[in-house]
Amino acid sequence: MGVTAGTWVITDGPVGAQPIADVSTVQNHPFGTIVKAKDTGSTAYGEAEFIYVKGVASGATKAWAGYRSKAGLTTLAVANMNESIGIMVSTLDATTDFGWLQIKGRAIGKALTAFADNGVVYLTATAGSIDDASVAGDVVTGAIGRNGGTHTIGDLAGEFEINRPFAGQRLAPAG
Repeated sequence: MGVTAGTWVITDGPVGAQPIADVSTVQNHPFGTIVKAKDTGSTAYGEAEFIYVKGVASGATKAWAGYRSKAGLTTLAVANMNESIGIMVSTLDATTDFGWLQIKGRAIGKALTAFADNGVVYLTATAGSIDDASVAGDVVTGAIGRNGGTHTIGDLAGEFEINRPFAGQRLAPAG
């Protein structure tokens, strides 16, 4: 179960936009281009937003990745990261691959273990995967677990609600 990249149809974006599921070896849009799309599959996840980026070594479908919108650079999400974060909807596994990260809406993302419903999202030492085990300073703001279960489409993953998530190494000031 779960939404696949092929069921997202762009509803608000440039004419002739690269489809959400497609990976291209040619840059088709300026980095940071954001489009809205609707899930037309049986999951009916509604609307979501995606940002155009270039890939990274070992980039994989459902991997959490930090991105820099101006340069289009991505980095697999990992502990102690300070970045805006999205979820790869296709395998962008080389810096010569161009495609989309999901940054808003219902999404399927990699998780280390079964993810708690309403679970807080934390970065981990495993690049591209997150967990709901509390780690000081590694919380991902703008993301929450939403199904209390897992999707096993080649690896362990969970269902999440994301709203332009980001990770920032901020600790409470000493008092």
